[in-house]
Amino acid sequence: MGLETGVLVAFLVALIVCIVTGTELIYALLFGMLCFSWYTVKKGRTLGNVVRLLLDGMARVGNIIIIFVLIGCLTASWRVGGTIPFILYHSIDLIKPKYFVLCTFLLCCMMSFLTGTSFGTSSTMGVICMMISNAAGLNPMLTAGAILSGIFFGDRCSPMSSSAILVCSLTGTDIYRNIKKMMKTSLVPFLITCILYVILASGMTADPDPTVTALFEENFSLNWITAMPAVLMLLLALLRIDVKIAMGVSIVAASAAAVMVQGISAGELIRILWTGGTFEKGSRLAALLDGGGISSMIEVSAIVLISASYSGIFSATPLLSGVKEQLKKTVSKLTPFGTVIITSVIASAVSCNQSLGTILTWQICDDFYQDKEELAIALENSVILIAALIPWAIAGAVPVATIGAEMTCLVAAFYLYLVPLWNLCFSIYTARRKMV
Repeated sequence: MGLETGVLVAFLVALIVCIVTGTELIYALLFGMLCFSWYTVKKGRTLGNVVRLLLDGMARVGNIIIIFVLIGCLTASWRVGGTIPFILYHSIDLIKPKYFVLCTFLLCCMMSFLTGTSFGTSSTMGVICMMISNAAGLNPMLTAGAILSGIFFGDRCSPMSSSAILVCSLTGTDIYRNIKKMMKTSLVPFLITCILYVILASGMTADPDPTVTALFEENFSLNWITAMPAVLMLLLALLRIDVKIAMGVSIVAASAAAVMVQGISAGELIRILWTGGTFEKGSRLAALLDGGGISSMIEVSAIVLISASYSGIFSATPLLSGVKEQLKKTVSKLTPFGTVIITSVIASAVSCNQSLGTILTWQICDDFYQDKEELAIALENSVILIAALIPWAIAGAVPVATIGAEMTCLVAAFYLYLVPLWNLCFSIYTARRKMV
């Protein structure tokens, strides 16, 4: 066994141990940092040089850490300011019995695009839709699959999405140009997903749960002003204003609504921006709206920083050269995108984490694309969605647990695998046309 193989195996074993024992993944990542640092020293680098390589890797995602802080503030302020309750209150009435599953998918798409978070959408719109589905005795697998499809629609292509921002940071591309291309490359899978949910849900009946809307009426002032943070976010995104500025403006607007409309004190608001929305423990409102805040982003920020630190070492050492050489052999047969998919499956299954899976896939497949925008779209159409299809990975396991569904619902999450499959078929078709 070569040195490179031994180091990678040690890292994989640590990941597996954490998965099996339920230990926090961050410990395996820290162990990986130590292993890769030791390997770099063995290759003749000084300790000071190793530290610089680690810091260089972290610097590549410095922008996304700022975004994480803003996301934490945004999700918290939208909760307590009444923005999310306003959207949920008025969206529930849009659900029609015949098209319940389709409406669930579209509403989760809308919410995830507005918030940029799959976890946040699953804990709000996802929970509500699942509650309605269960109360009406509908197929829970189909409803849960629609929820998963919808929450990752925005996780993939929202200007506020941490995964979309991570891909931009890694590839050095513009998020709005990427979003435009993401929409084009996923239009057909999106339409097919909608059709499948209509066909499979034909004959189903369901009515909105009036107790949910009453709950929001009792606890919030649902003034139209509370919708302004979302309106401003969308408007500024359409105007292609820097996402950090757009989020900052939205946070200010939501905070103002929290103080002036909902009657929250300035001191309480500051605490909420850090800890997130904290409603009465054990209450139904808490189950729907608790969460958000800067503190909720600390763990994911640490995971991203540690994972990103690897990139400095990977780029300066031949640690991944063996893996790359093996995968290069598949490029001519499966196209570069096909190789990205294979890498995505392996990276997601091993890392159990969307961020680390994305970084590993980027590290391995970076050389397969000369156009970095094409690489960015390839990552968005593969690992960002595939990570949610790995049953033991965080990306899918957390939302499934949040909505109280079974992992079998992944079968009905059509959007998650139709996007990679469609783009794989298109890439193979394009490659064959060039050969003719």
